[in-house]
Amino acid sequence: MARGYPLQPLLHGDPLRPGDVDLDGLAGRIGHAFARAELALEALTHRSALDRRPDLKQAFPYGNERLEFLGDRVLSLAMSKQLLLRFPQEGEGHIARRHAVLVSAKVLGEIAGEIGLANFLIGDRGKQPPTATILADALEALLGAVFLDAGFDAAARLIERLWGERLESKEIADRPAKSQLQEWAQGRGLALPYYRQVSRSGSEHEPLFVVEVTVGKYPPAQGQGPTKREAESAAARALLDQVGRT
Repeated sequence: MARGYPLQPLLHGDPLRPGDVDLDGLAGRIGHAFARAELALEALTHRSALDRRPDLKQAFPYGNERLEFLGDRVLSLAMSKQLLLRFPQEGEGHIARRHAVLVSAKVLGEIAGEIGLANFLIGDRGKQPPTATILADALEALLGAVFLDAGFDAAARLIERLWGERLESKEIADRPAKSQLQEWAQGRGLALPYYRQVSRSGSEHEPLFVVEVTVGKYPPAQGQGPTKREAESAAARALLDQVGRT
């Protein structure tokens, strides 16, 4: 126990009983048995549990938020490597659009649901079932925990197993750029993309629209097209290309 977490009360104390956190069951779902159980427990602890559990608050004062921060970076790097290896003929822009979808909160929530992650979370049991956002955050935290427990290669293998056929999906590659950008923004807790028409030129029969899109504090990107919708799509692709480099 590298950080001195009070594992004994967490694993066996009252009111958190042994069956309440089935780490063996979790290992069976994800294919990774934790050598450091405290990392798994931290990843599974939602902040809503802290007020009613002083022992948890002492052990993990921020719940699983720190591991979520780490897991987001691990996922991004591992996914980037996977996509570059799987699609050697695709350019950076196409890879960036795949990446934006595959690391989105929507996909994370879907995968968390598939492995039944809600059954393992430590939260406020008096409230409603965990939302898709909570599940997505917990999955990222779990990836961060695996990274600290066994290294980057173990986390990357876990990502490859859990994402499975999604990594090759043509549907993901062909999804509208505006949808991909919206999911990318939502997955990072940012405001929805804001589109602004910059100019319109050309004739009535052959117009040319220029549209700018902004997300949070990221530099804006522009796109152009014969219709406003196509210009918005081009702007969304341009911004996805930009954020794919960060």
